[in-house]
Amino acid sequence: MNSSARALSHHLTHRLARAAPGLAHFGVLMFVVASLIPAPPRITLDPPQIVITNNPAICVHTRLTDEVEEWKIQRTLAMVREMGAPTIVEYFPWPYVDRGEGRYDWGYADRIIRHAENQGLRVIARLGLVPAWARPPAEERVTSLTYLTEDTFDEFAAFVGAFVARYQGRVQDVIIWNEPNLSLEWGGRAPDPEAYAELLRVSYAAAHAANPDVRVLGGALAPTLETSGSAMSDLAFLERLYEASAAQSWDALAAHTYGFTAPPDEQPDPDTINFRRVELLREIMVRHGDADTPIVITESGWSDDPRWTNAVRPGQRIAYTLDAFEQAAAWPWVEAACIWNFRIPADQANRRDAYFSLVSSDFVRKPIYEAIQAYARGWESPYTP
Repeated sequence: MNSSARALSHHLTHRLARAAPGLAHFGVLMFVVASLIPAPPRITLDPPQIVITNNPAICVHTRLTDEVEEWKIQRTLAMVREMGAPTIVEYFPWPYVDRGEGRYDWGYADRIIRHAENQGLRVIARLGLVPAWARPPAEERVTSLTYLTEDTFDEFAAFVGAFVARYQGRVQDVIIWNEPNLSLEWGGRAPDPEAYAELLRVSYAAAHAANPDVRVLGGALAPTLETSGSAMSDLAFLERLYEASAAQSWDALAAHTYGFTAPPDEQPDPDTINFRRVELLREIMVRHGDADTPIVITESGWSDDPRWTNAVRPGQRIAYTLDAFEQAAAWPWVEAACIWNFRIPADQANRRDAYFSLVSSDFVRKPIYEAIQAYARGWESPYTP
């Protein structure tokens, strides 16, 4: 404790002692304890940075929405830049900013956008989830954060428009919803392509009213072979979207293409989930006259965590990931290939999502990070796949 703190402590002790001896002791104790707690790191922005990379298609999906400490946001994004990825996908949930009656608190979103800009990163914003007031009352039915009814599509669209307006000139791409072909992401209900097409329609209109130059990404479908009440094949879902004229409500298609245990050059097949399954989505687009619309792979990757049932060996993960980047760069209709995920906050480190991360929650770089960095920066790789 410095001299100023000691003087203040003595003054408080004297004042409190005159009022109540017991209270004085408590006050001094609390002051001493508070003085021992380290202040949070002071955050200052670096001079504006640029990303150096040999492959501009490299992209990562970050998870900064649930990161409380600002210095961790800054460090995460600095590590993304240092790795050589010029683009991130980040989640901006509606409930996190909604304050009701069309009011929003953009504090946390501003912070992420500010640090991403400072690091020279392009941000693709994923928009979704539903505040409690926009869901049916609990006494009517059990709902979740992904339960959005058609009665509140307009309210969600208003959020999309407000987001686009606030970040005009700073965020150029927004994804509408996530994996709507899964019941888990559609409020526990059966996937409904026609309802999602309507959500796209109203969201697209609101986004372009706010900024005519924004790009709306639709789809973001989960690669799945299942067709049941809990999931619908991504291929079948996309076909139904075209039948519902949804292509008029997107400027690009977001795609999720995981490799699981297969190498990235495995041939695509409707009955197989692999990296090149995205080619089948592309075939559907071309067949419906949508060949000029680009695809952005917003989730992809492999896991080498032994806890994951579809894990590959670390050397395979490195080889598969780098080959996938090369493949994505060779597809003229793919703009970016985003790896899921860069880093998971510490309080979520035991979640399954952490099996795919490139950096640990305490910022330890995994071999896959260092391999991507060497590839992107043109350095000699520290690992031989």
